[in-house]
Amino acid sequence: MDILMILNGNPYDGSDKTWNALRLANTLLQKECKVCIFLMNDSVDLARDKTVKPDYYDTDLVAMLKELISKGLVLKVCGTCQARCGIHKNEPYFSPDVKSTMNELAELVINSGKVITF
Repeated sequence: MDILMILNGNPYDGSDKTWNALRLANTLLQKECKVCIFLMNDSVDLARDKTVKPDYYDTDLVAMLKELISKGLVLKVCGTCQARCGIHKNEPYFSPDVKSTMNELAELVINSGKVITF
């Protein structure tokens, strides 16, 4: 993996951190980088269909993430955080294939050229 991006915060926390992370991932994919996003803590809500764009926000971040996946982005989401984190604790991720482990994250960190956290 060329670039690993680790996201931690609630996708709709009032800041543009998640939006900017997804924009960067899109730009890196356009530059033909291999990009993986690993969601931890409250950012796991980004991988849940139950997460709906708030009225005050202009961009559907879940839809944006799915579009990036269709462009080749690799998505991994903490399995432990599914039950512990986010507004929608214990709700499923939009795909069972994204569920991951701390061991897999460790391997991604070791094998990535660059690691960026948001």
